[in-house]
Amino acid sequence: METPVFEEFDPASDCDCPGCLHWRRVLSPSKAFHHPAAGLRSRLRPAGGTAGTVIVAAAAAALGAGCAVPAVAAPHAPPGPGVPAGDAGDEPTTPQGGKAPLHGPGGRPVKPAQTLRTPTTTRAEIINRAKEWVAAEVPYSMTDYWSDGYRQDCSGFVSMAWNLPGNEWTGSLDKYGDRITKDALEPGDILLFHNPANPENGSHVVIFGGWTDYTHTYYIAYEETRPHARRQATPYAYWSHSDQYVPYRYKGLAADAGDTGTGSTPVTPASSDHPATVFPGAGYFGPGADNKYVTQLGQMLVARGAARFYTSGPGPRWTDADRRATQAFQLAQGWQGADADGLPGPQTWALLVTGKGRSVPASPGTNPAGGTGTVPSTGAAGPPASHGVTGYPGRAMFRPGADNKYVTQLGKQLVKKGFGKYYTTGPGPRWGEADRRNVEAFQRAQGWRGGAADGFPGPETWRRLFS
Repeated sequence: METPVFEEFDPASDCDCPGCLHWRRVLSPSKAFHHPAAGLRSRLRPAGGTAGTVIVAAAAAALGAGCAVPAVAAPHAPPGPGVPAGDAGDEPTTPQGGKAPLHGPGGRPVKPAQTLRTPTTTRAEIINRAKEWVAAEVPYSMTDYWSDGYRQDCSGFVSMAWNLPGNEWTGSLDKYGDRITKDALEPGDILLFHNPANPENGSHVVIFGGWTDYTHTYYIAYEETRPHARRQATPYAYWSHSDQYVPYRYKGLAADAGDTGTGSTPVTPASSDHPATVFPGAGYFGPGADNKYVTQLGQMLVARGAARFYTSGPGPRWTDADRRATQAFQLAQGWQGADADGLPGPQTWALLVTGKGRSVPASPGTNPAGGTGTVPSTGAAGPPASHGVTGYPGRAMFRPGADNKYVTQLGKQLVKKGFGKYYTTGPGPRWGEADRRNVEAFQRAQGWRGGAADGFPGPETWRRLFS
């Protein structure tokens, strides 16, 4: 397996110093090592208990039997906080409870199989529910139940995200879904490994959150595992027993009405076989995207006067031609700033699908809406300007997988300013980890911390770097 184009970075609170990495690998799964700088975790709210600030190690000790993380990938897999430890051939020791009612044994009786219910839900709702457990860092337990009534193990996590009427287990979740192929996977689907020989300790299930790269070798997995619910880039289909994970789609799935507003969760289009009338989601567009909705977008843009931006196509692979054509259409509506960033949103899509709004003017550089923005052209257009910063092309140019001249321009300026130590070659047009770390070093030199120093250049980073 080749190293993925995109990389996922865990929160900074999971220490990645050599000492922590060493002890995470050598200590048994029932123990935990914490760097003094790791600090306290967020407040936990177990069902029926009071809120309190706890350290993850203390939580794990109080809960007793924990969900051991599955095995680590081969040495070429990207190391980092939260990567499971062990040998790739180990059984995934993810203890789980059996079928149970909500809120535990004292809750409502489990409904018999013949009355199986699949409440209607959407992809966006599934992912949002999963994110709530991840944000709350719900601790793993095969016997405890969270305040929403679901058991705090891997199958309870999926039961919660799918909004099932009770707590299922890996031996019963398949009854609530339809088996699909890898190519059909979309956010909200699951990857299920049920091992009949060792169903309680040798099985696992995760929620598919979307591909991290166009090669479909890594994806975002939402899962409940030790020490708590997490979101992490994961090799397909999993770190171990990859060939035994089976993808399923929830039977009660309904189409989302539109984008969730997060800009990261693709949603179900109106039809998988015909042109989508409902916006398929922001995740289907941008650097690295390769799907039929990019083709549909390009075809609609060409029909609205943006043919001059394409030298070939349109096709399924997102290119700068798609971005410039989309931006030209947005500017034609009189939109400015972030509203004309070249990435389609629900409103852009709705205007294209319905044939409403203003078409792209035939003459480059004119704006029929009468605004101050200019329509990009294939000729000698002026430097880009986003968020009022001249030359800044927008965040979309610096996403994982981006490949454009602005990445090269950024890298050369970082070197010029003395922040190029992470480059071993280049800089070049393909956005990589060296670019991100150099940008982060520059941001930290400005005194910024936390999210302000994430390694991705925003307008203020650009302004200071090129001032």
